[in-house]
Amino acid sequence: MRCQALGPALCGSDTGSMGRNQGGWRRPVVRARVKAISSQPLPLWMRLYFYGMHGLTLDVLSSCIRRFPHRQDYQLLGFSSPYRCLLHALAHLALEKIYLQRKSFPDNALAFHLVFYPSVFVGLQILLRRTLLQCCPQERALSAAELGLQYALALYSSQVFLRSVLRLQYQSWGGQGGQCCPAAAHRLPLSLRFLFFGMHGFMDEVFFTSAFNLLEKPGCPVSGHTSLWSFFMYGSCSLVVEKLFLYLCYGRGWGPWRRLPVYILFVYTWEFCWGLGLRTWNACSWDYSHYPLNFMGLVTLMYLPGWVLLSFYQDLLSKVLLRIRYV
Repeated sequence: MRCQALGPALCGSDTGSMGRNQGGWRRPVVRARVKAISSQPLPLWMRLYFYGMHGLTLDVLSSCIRRFPHRQDYQLLGFSSPYRCLLHALAHLALEKIYLQRKSFPDNALAFHLVFYPSVFVGLQILLRRTLLQCCPQERALSAAELGLQYALALYSSQVFLRSVLRLQYQSWGGQGGQCCPAAAHRLPLSLRFLFFGMHGFMDEVFFTSAFNLLEKPGCPVSGHTSLWSFFMYGSCSLVVEKLFLYLCYGRGWGPWRRLPVYILFVYTWEFCWGLGLRTWNACSWDYSHYPLNFMGLVTLMYLPGWVLLSFYQDLLSKVLLRIRYV
């Protein structure tokens, strides 16, 4: 039974079994079989997912900022790799354990946040860079300016990022079979969902281009790229697809295969519109003119299987985000 069938007064509540009308007659009242909402910290796999995605995003931003003054390229390309994503996930997990020890410094909070935590953060970054140098010769050692940047990132990590991630709670909710859609008040804020989808777009493109580069140049180090414009394109697109998922799945009761054509039509339209706008300013980072079944070089049916897989995966991501609450 979906929440819409119960009405707004009953969704998420458990009423009594009888009620009275104006004439005093007792009438049956529908009992909404909805489980109570319970929250718990984010599971380990979910935190690793967030940490890897966040580290990859910082790679893309920093590499784009380094390249732009020399190239003046409005495609705003940035670089990372699946290997770096994994190392970032493990490094952030270790930093989380360090951050949780801040309670051991009750009288020296400034020393912890300004000295101890940044020192561990920068040390881990140096270790990570040396690890990358062994498998990726194109990596460079950290310069003095980059060490200063890492110190600033350490302050951001302790004061903003980890503090925010550790406030996220994973909820258990649902009616029969867990099919009840949670109330809007229990969802992540729109801004946080946009950030998640934008960073996930970065990760998708870096993994995809890394796979292509590996197939084209088997002997070269695995590396991928994306554009800063992709953050806004994927973030906004996924928000709309999420709205479609909520309406078509919970409002209309459509199954995955029935929703799929709507997703695909919207995604292709969104990609074409963004590409057309970016091409006007010489900022479009993709060109499918050399692919068959393309239209104006901005969209191609060659990528249809990939969009189908991502559409199904988007449904899974939406269901996960619906269970996360910022407290």
